[in-house]
Amino acid sequence: MTGSDRPLRLGTRGSPLALAQARMTAQALCAHSGWPQQAIETVIVQTSGDRIQDRALAEIGGKALWTKELDRALVEGEIDFAVHSMKDVETIRPGAIRIAAMLPRADVRDKLIGAESFDALPAGPVIGTSSPRRAAQVRRLRPDARIILFRGNVATRLGKLAAGEAHATLLAAAGLDRLGQSDVGALIPLDIMLPAPSQGAVGIETLSENRAMLDLLAAINDSDTFDCVMAERAVLKGLGGTCHSPIAALAVVDGAALHLRAEILSADGQERVAEEARIARGDQEAGEAMGRALLDRASPALRALFEA
Repeated sequence: MTGSDRPLRLGTRGSPLALAQARMTAQALCAHSGWPQQAIETVIVQTSGDRIQDRALAEIGGKALWTKELDRALVEGEIDFAVHSMKDVETIRPGAIRIAAMLPRADVRDKLIGAESFDALPAGPVIGTSSPRRAAQVRRLRPDARIILFRGNVATRLGKLAAGEAHATLLAAAGLDRLGQSDVGALIPLDIMLPAPSQGAVGIETLSENRAMLDLLAAINDSDTFDCVMAERAVLKGLGGTCHSPIAALAVVDGAALHLRAEILSADGQERVAEEARIARGDQEAGEAMGRALLDRASPALRALFEA
């Protein structure tokens, strides 16, 4: 079946979206290898990010809250591989762990839920989000907006909106699509709101020394998604970006190269610095250079957001 006497163990968070992404990963691997579905066992690992819902991620440890428990499970041999939303994965990963594959990327755009457009919102709208990027982009579009903290899974956030806690919220189209809720919300064009780096991408990690698992995962890797997401992550590395920092980036395949766009914003959205370039696939240094160029052009106040 999998070359051993036990199923392969796939580690995942326990949210409905995380479980949907784990199913996609298991199905892709079984379909490619001709295995029955019982060849892969899903192991739910609760993360700090799932447990702590009343504060912004930036205040309580950033993206590591989504990954550290899965990392521990990998290193201690409790799981063989782990699945993540790539936008939740910190920029610098432990040397013992490798991003081995990514599934084909879904819709990268954000959706506005609660109104058809930003112009359709009432004066002084209350917008629920936990994302510094979305908050800054909303404030740039609607300086009269008041941002309140919306944490939790998709259902929790939609429930808060339905309860009247805010006029609108923003969610990734990819997550809604994977949960079978494609009809929820209005898509926001990319020229209005550039997404988070890695948005819409599902990544799979394993131990750097687990050659058998690396080979298995390489077979289901979508190279277009992988190259684009790694370019966006290179921008983050050049910026030293954290969960505190409003950053957007998107790479798309452009012939044999990539077209890479990125922007950084002040928390109030009033300062925005943007760059774009055509870079070679796999050119991590070009992505990092774009991140540094954004900082070079930023005001001292904006640059300080990236020095914490």
